[in-house]
Amino acid sequence: MAVYKVEICGVNTASLPLLKNDEKDELLKKALAGDKDARERYIKGNLRLVLSVIQRFSGNGENADDLFQIGCIGLMKAIDNFDISQNVKFSTYAVPMIIGEVRRYLRDYTSIRVSRSLRDTAYKAIYAKESLMKRNQKEPTVNEIAAEVGIPKEDIVMALDAIQTPISLYEPVFSEGGDTLYVMDQISDKKNKEDNWVEDIALSEAISRLPEREHHIIKLRFFEGKTQMEVANEVGISQAQVSRLEKNALKAMRNYLS
Repeated sequence: MAVYKVEICGVNTASLPLLKNDEKDELLKKALAGDKDARERYIKGNLRLVLSVIQRFSGNGENADDLFQIGCIGLMKAIDNFDISQNVKFSTYAVPMIIGEVRRYLRDYTSIRVSRSLRDTAYKAIYAKESLMKRNQKEPTVNEIAAEVGIPKEDIVMALDAIQTPISLYEPVFSEGGDTLYVMDQISDKKNKEDNWVEDIALSEAISRLPEREHHIIKLRFFEGKTQMEVANEVGISQAQVSRLEKNALKAMRNYLS
Protein backbone atom coordinates (compact mmCIF):
# COMPACT_ATOMS: atom_id res chain seq x y z
CA MET A 1 0.00 0.00 0.00
CA ALA A 2 1.58 3.23 -1.14
CA VAL A 3 0.73 5.51 1.75
CA TYR A 4 3.56 7.89 0.96
CA LYS A 5 2.29 9.01 -2.44
CA VAL A 6 1.70 12.73 -2.85
CA GLU A 7 -1.98 12.56 -3.84
CA ILE A 8 -4.61 10.49 -2.01
CA CYS A 9 -8.28 10.77 -2.97
CA GLY A 10 -7.51 13.93 -4.91
CA VAL A 11 -5.83 15.53 -1.88
CA ASN A 12 -2.27 16.79 -2.36
CA THR A 13 -0.75 15.57 0.90
CA ALA A 14 2.39 17.64 0.34
CA SER A 15 0.38 20.86 0.62
CA LEU A 16 -1.77 20.01 3.64
CA PRO A 17 -2.00 22.98 6.01
CA LEU A 18 -0.07 23.03 9.27
CA LEU A 19 -2.12 24.71 11.97
CA LYS A 20 -0.72 26.14 15.17
CA ASN A 21 -2.20 24.89 18.42
CA ASP A 22 -4.08 28.12 19.13
CA GLU A 23 -5.51 28.05 15.59
CA LYS A 24 -6.69 24.49 16.09
CA ASP A 25 -8.31 25.32 19.40
CA GLU A 26 -10.16 28.28 17.93
CA LEU A 27 -11.32 26.37 14.84
CA LEU A 28 -12.50 23.43 16.94
CA LYS A 29 -14.61 25.69 19.15
CA LYS A 30 -16.20 27.29 16.10
CA ALA A 31 -16.74 23.91 14.43
CA LEU A 32 -18.50 22.51 17.49
CA ALA A 33 -20.64 25.64 17.56
CA GLY A 34 -21.87 24.88 14.04
CA ASP A 35 -19.47 26.88 11.88
CA LYS A 36 -19.21 24.75 8.71
CA ASP A 37 -16.27 26.67 7.26
CA ALA A 38 -14.31 26.25 10.50
CA ARG A 39 -15.18 22.55 10.52
CA GLU A 40 -13.82 22.07 6.98
CA ARG A 41 -10.63 23.97 7.84
CA TYR A 42 -10.20 21.93 11.00
CA ILE A 43 -10.66 18.67 9.08
CA LYS A 44 -8.04 19.73 6.53
CA GLY A 45 -5.73 20.77 9.35
CA ASN A 46 -5.90 17.25 10.81
CA LEU A 47 -5.58 15.17 7.65
CA ARG A 48 -1.92 14.54 8.47
CA LEU A 49 -3.21 12.74 11.54
CA VAL A 50 -5.23 10.43 9.28
CA LEU A 51 -2.17 9.80 7.12
CA SER A 52 -0.07 8.87 10.14
CA VAL A 53 -2.73 6.39 11.27
CA ILE A 54 -3.21 4.61 7.95
CA GLN A 55 0.55 4.10 7.68
CA ARG A 56 0.13 1.58 10.51
CA PHE A 57 -1.90 -0.58 8.12
CA SER A 58 0.58 -0.44 5.24
CA GLY A 59 1.22 -4.20 5.26
CA ASN A 60 -2.31 -5.44 4.53
CA GLY A 61 -2.39 -4.71 0.80
CA GLU A 62 -5.40 -2.37 1.01
CA ASN A 63 -5.74 0.63 -1.27
CA ALA A 64 -4.45 3.80 0.41
CA ASP A 65 -7.30 5.88 -1.03
CA ASP A 66 -9.88 3.59 0.57
CA LEU A 67 -8.19 3.66 3.97
CA PHE A 68 -7.78 7.42 3.77
CA GLN A 69 -11.51 7.89 3.14
CA ILE A 70 -12.36 5.60 6.05
CA GLY A 71 -9.85 7.38 8.26
CA CYS A 72 -11.46 10.72 7.36
CA ILE A 73 -14.84 9.35 8.49
CA GLY A 74 -13.21 8.46 11.81
CA LEU A 75 -11.73 11.94 12.04
CA MET A 76 -15.09 13.60 11.41
CA LYS A 77 -16.78 11.38 14.00
CA ALA A 78 -14.07 12.39 16.47
CA ILE A 79 -14.67 16.08 15.75
CA ASP A 80 -18.44 15.76 16.12
CA ASN A 81 -18.21 13.86 19.40
CA PHE A 82 -15.26 15.60 21.06
CA ASP A 83 -15.95 17.25 24.42
CA ILE A 84 -13.77 20.33 24.79
CA SER A 85 -14.65 20.55 28.47
CA GLN A 86 -12.51 17.46 29.12
CA ASN A 87 -8.82 18.05 29.68
CA VAL A 88 -7.79 15.88 26.73
CA LYS A 89 -5.91 16.75 23.56
CA PHE A 90 -7.98 16.27 20.40
CA SER A 91 -5.34 14.03 18.82
CA THR A 92 -5.40 11.77 21.89
CA TYR A 93 -9.14 11.33 21.40
CA ALA A 94 -9.13 11.18 17.59
CA VAL A 95 -6.42 8.59 16.95
CA PRO A 96 -8.29 5.67 18.57
CA MET A 97 -11.46 6.74 16.73
CA ILE A 98 -9.64 6.73 13.38
CA ILE A 99 -7.93 3.41 14.12
CA GLY A 100 -11.25 1.89 15.18
CA GLU A 101 -12.95 3.03 11.97
CA VAL A 102 -10.15 1.57 9.82
CA ARG A 103 -10.18 -1.71 11.74
CA ARG A 104 -13.95 -2.03 11.37
CA TYR A 105 -13.56 -1.48 7.65
CA LEU A 106 -10.81 -4.08 7.34
CA ARG A 107 -12.83 -6.54 9.42
CA ASP A 108 -16.22 -6.02 7.84
CA TYR A 109 -15.84 -4.80 4.29
CA THR A 110 -12.86 -6.48 2.68
CA SER A 111 -13.93 -10.14 2.49
CA ILE A 112 -16.02 -9.38 -0.61
CA ARG A 113 -14.57 -7.03 -3.23
CA VAL A 114 -16.90 -4.19 -4.16
CA SER A 115 -16.44 -1.79 -7.07
CA ARG A 116 -14.77 1.53 -6.34
CA SER A 117 -17.82 3.57 -7.41
CA LEU A 118 -20.12 1.61 -5.08
CA ARG A 119 -17.70 2.05 -2.18
CA ASP A 120 -17.46 5.79 -2.84
CA THR A 121 -21.25 6.07 -2.84
CA ALA A 122 -21.44 4.04 0.39
CA TYR A 123 -18.83 6.26 2.08
CA LYS A 124 -20.77 9.39 1.11
CA ALA A 125 -24.00 7.85 2.40
CA ILE A 126 -22.40 6.85 5.71
CA TYR A 127 -20.99 10.32 6.23
CA ALA A 128 -24.32 11.92 5.28
CA LYS A 129 -26.14 9.65 7.73
CA GLU A 130 -23.79 10.66 10.53
CA SER A 131 -24.23 14.36 9.69
CA LEU A 132 -28.03 14.11 9.53
CA MET A 133 -28.21 12.23 12.82
CA LYS A 134 -26.01 14.87 14.44
CA ARG A 135 -28.13 17.67 12.99
CA ASN A 136 -31.62 16.26 13.49
CA GLN A 137 -31.09 13.95 16.49
CA LYS A 138 -32.87 11.08 14.76
CA GLU A 139 -32.21 8.25 12.29
CA PRO A 140 -32.48 9.64 8.74
CA THR A 141 -34.50 7.93 6.03
CA VAL A 142 -32.97 6.70 2.79
CA ASN A 143 -34.70 9.56 0.98
CA GLU A 144 -33.12 12.09 3.33
CA ILE A 145 -29.66 10.56 2.84
CA ALA A 146 -30.16 10.54 -0.93
CA ALA A 147 -31.18 14.21 -0.90
CA GLU A 148 -28.19 15.11 1.27
CA VAL A 149 -25.61 13.57 -1.12
CA GLY A 150 -27.53 14.19 -4.36
CA ILE A 151 -27.57 10.53 -5.37
CA PRO A 152 -30.70 8.49 -6.26
CA LYS A 153 -31.99 6.47 -3.32
CA GLU A 154 -31.80 3.25 -5.36
CA ASP A 155 -28.04 3.78 -5.75
CA ILE A 156 -27.70 4.51 -2.03
CA VAL A 157 -29.46 1.27 -1.10
CA MET A 158 -27.40 -0.73 -3.59
CA ALA A 159 -24.12 0.74 -2.33
CA LEU A 160 -24.91 0.17 1.34
CA ASP A 161 -26.06 -3.39 0.63
CA ALA A 162 -22.87 -4.04 -1.34
CA ILE A 163 -20.58 -3.32 1.60
CA GLN A 164 -22.54 -5.45 4.07
CA THR A 165 -20.75 -8.59 5.18
CA PRO A 166 -22.66 -11.89 5.31
CA ILE A 167 -22.44 -13.55 8.72
CA SER A 168 -22.79 -17.13 9.76
CA LEU A 169 -25.99 -18.36 11.37
CA TYR A 170 -23.68 -19.73 14.03
CA GLU A 171 -22.19 -16.30 14.81
CA PRO A 172 -22.43 -15.83 18.62
CA VAL A 173 -24.37 -12.74 19.65
CA PHE A 174 -24.71 -13.15 23.41
CA SER A 175 -23.44 -15.36 26.20
CA GLU A 176 -24.80 -15.80 29.70
CA GLY A 177 -23.73 -18.38 32.25
CA GLY A 178 -21.98 -20.49 29.65
CA ASP A 179 -25.02 -20.58 27.33
CA THR A 180 -24.26 -18.96 23.98
CA LEU A 181 -27.00 -17.52 21.80
CA TYR A 182 -26.38 -17.57 18.05
CA VAL A 183 -27.77 -15.60 15.11
CA MET A 184 -29.92 -18.58 14.14
CA ASP A 185 -31.61 -18.37 17.53
CA GLN A 186 -32.93 -14.91 16.63
CA ILE A 187 -34.53 -15.95 13.35
CA SER A 188 -38.13 -16.98 12.94
CA ASP A 189 -38.90 -19.88 10.64
CA LYS A 190 -42.52 -19.45 9.61
CA LYS A 191 -42.33 -22.43 7.23
CA ASN A 192 -41.26 -24.86 9.90
CA LYS A 193 -44.77 -25.71 11.03
CA GLU A 194 -46.08 -28.75 12.83
CA ASP A 195 -47.38 -30.48 9.72
CA ASN A 196 -43.84 -30.69 8.30
CA TRP A 197 -42.63 -33.23 10.81
CA VAL A 198 -45.33 -34.57 13.13
CA GLU A 199 -45.78 -37.43 10.68
CA ASP A 200 -42.74 -38.95 12.31
CA ILE A 201 -44.39 -40.97 15.08
CA ALA A 202 -41.12 -41.63 16.87
CA LEU A 203 -40.38 -37.94 16.98
CA SER A 204 -43.84 -37.17 18.31
CA GLU A 205 -43.30 -39.77 21.00
CA ALA A 206 -39.96 -38.23 21.92
CA ILE A 207 -41.60 -34.82 22.28
CA SER A 208 -44.42 -36.19 24.40
CA ARG A 209 -41.91 -37.53 26.91
CA LEU A 210 -40.53 -34.07 27.62
CA PRO A 211 -41.48 -32.19 30.81
CA GLU A 212 -44.37 -29.77 30.29
CA ARG A 213 -42.27 -26.59 30.02
CA GLU A 214 -39.70 -28.09 27.64
CA HIS A 215 -42.54 -29.55 25.55
CA HIS A 216 -44.13 -26.11 25.32
CA ILE A 217 -40.84 -24.46 24.34
CA ILE A 218 -40.14 -27.03 21.60
CA LYS A 219 -43.68 -26.56 20.29
CA LEU A 220 -43.28 -22.76 20.16
CA ARG A 221 -39.79 -22.89 18.66
CA PHE A 222 -40.14 -25.60 16.03
CA PHE A 223 -43.87 -26.00 15.44
CA GLU A 224 -44.76 -22.31 15.43
CA GLY A 225 -41.40 -20.97 14.25
CA LYS A 226 -40.93 -18.41 17.03
CA THR A 227 -37.58 -16.93 18.05
CA GLN A 228 -36.08 -17.58 21.45
CA MET A 229 -36.87 -14.00 22.44
CA GLU A 230 -40.52 -14.44 21.47
CA VAL A 231 -40.66 -17.71 23.44
CA ALA A 232 -39.01 -16.05 26.44
CA ASN A 233 -41.63 -13.29 26.44
CA GLU A 234 -44.48 -15.79 26.20
CA VAL A 235 -43.17 -18.21 28.82
CA GLY A 236 -41.95 -15.49 31.17
CA ILE A 237 -38.28 -16.45 31.49
CA SER A 238 -35.01 -15.09 30.09
CA GLN A 239 -33.78 -15.86 26.60
CA ALA A 240 -30.73 -17.59 28.08
CA GLN A 241 -33.05 -19.89 30.06
CA VAL A 242 -35.02 -20.67 26.91
CA SER A 243 -31.76 -21.55 25.14
CA ARG A 244 -30.70 -23.83 28.01
CA LEU A 245 -34.06 -25.63 28.22
CA GLU A 246 -34.23 -25.99 24.45
CA LYS A 247 -30.79 -27.59 24.31
CA ASN A 248 -31.67 -29.95 27.14
CA ALA A 249 -34.92 -30.92 25.43
CA LEU A 250 -33.24 -31.58 22.09
CA LYS A 251 -30.56 -33.65 23.80
CA ALA A 252 -33.23 -35.74 25.57
CA MET A 253 -35.08 -36.25 22.27
CA ARG A 254 -31.88 -37.32 20.49
CA ASN A 255 -31.12 -39.79 23.27
CA TYR A 256 -34.63 -41.26 23.00
CA LEU A 257 -34.50 -41.51 19.21
CA SER A 258 -31.08 -43.14 19.23
